[in-house]
Amino acid sequence: MTLAEELAEYVRACFSGLWIETHEPDEALAEIGGLCRAEAWRLAAWNLETGLRVTGHAADDTLAAHDPLAAVRAAERLAAPEGAGLLVLENFHRFLGSAEIVQALVRQIQLGKQQRTFVLILAPLVDLPPELEKLFVVVEHRLPGREQLQQIAQEIASQEGELPTGLELEAVLDAAAGLTRYEAEGAFSLSLVREGRLAPSVLWSVKSQQLKKTSLVSLHAGTERFDDLGGLEALKAFCLRALRRPGSAVCRPRGVLLLSPPGCGKSALCKALGSEVNRPTLRLDVGALMGSLVGETERNVRRALAIAEAMAPCILFVDEIDKGLSGVAGSGQTDSGVSARLFGTLLTWLSDHQSDVFVVATANDVTRLPPEFTRAERFDG
Repeated sequence: MTLAEELAEYVRACFSGLWIETHEPDEALAEIGGLCRAEAWRLAAWNLETGLRVTGHAADDTLAAHDPLAAVRAAERLAAPEGAGLLVLENFHRFLGSAEIVQALVRQIQLGKQQRTFVLILAPLVDLPPELEKLFVVVEHRLPGREQLQQIAQEIASQEGELPTGLELEAVLDAAAGLTRYEAEGAFSLSLVREGRLAPSVLWSVKSQQLKKTSLVSLHAGTERFDDLGGLEALKAFCLRALRRPGSAVCRPRGVLLLSPPGCGKSALCKALGSEVNRPTLRLDVGALMGSLVGETERNVRRALAIAEAMAPCILFVDEIDKGLSGVAGSGQTDSGVSARLFGTLLTWLSDHQSDVFVVATANDVTRLPPEFTRAERFDG
């Protein structure tokens, strides 16, 4: 379901507060604009730089309000006997520390049900104060899919020989998965400059740079192969069979948990596995997920798992997970339950995720792992 289709349902159901989580506000606003034109709805958009812009009105001092409080109050101008009025506020999460603005939003959202005026906040993260938590519905603006990425690639690589075909094109689209539209355009352009055509290696280098900004996961770009690793033949065969077999939503390989003393080749096998099956290997550092602020750890876990899903098909490597989860049992007494909540989020994702992410977790001491972590259906072996 597209963003426009999802918004249309919420507007018709009269949800007057909508929080759109997006890293591409311009793209989201373009989709909202297309929806409003198709439905003959009124639209106004505000950001701190340009002020308030109302579709169909010339800019003037009364409309070009740069004050965020005035922008919220301007939603009432969109009310009309017929149709709906949408007020889009870009990056408005920056202003929700003001009690006056929060109160104005509460009032406007409550009035919106009678006036059919809707407040839409575009922000890269969900950061709602308690007063607004029950008033907003969160809608995710998804990253571009393969069809959209292919369309962008065709627009960028317009000359003969620049756009690969067949399996090579599939490799390019795999490498571009998880990029925003803006990032994909830049990565494709850089590939043309460096290689004269779209090449997966350039896209992977760009994605590696993007991942460094988060510090939650890193991209392993090694050249190790199974031939460099002696022994473990049964494990190698199992992983190759699982990842090379055509998967389905019902029977998709989930991953393996490797248990052994240090120095037996667990980490080396995981690093080589990505090269063998031509998948990116993401390394998740459990320690880096811990944050100093309340709720930051849980947010980091969700972000890291979302990155892995966006880069699917991929391998998610979690090294020495027994050390990261060893304090779960006493979490309530030592860290106010942060480790327990991190563990719960990870368990839920391992059981329920439908993405093509193959998890390889390693541990040295099985007795330090919580028993529910090794339950059936979390891993394939």
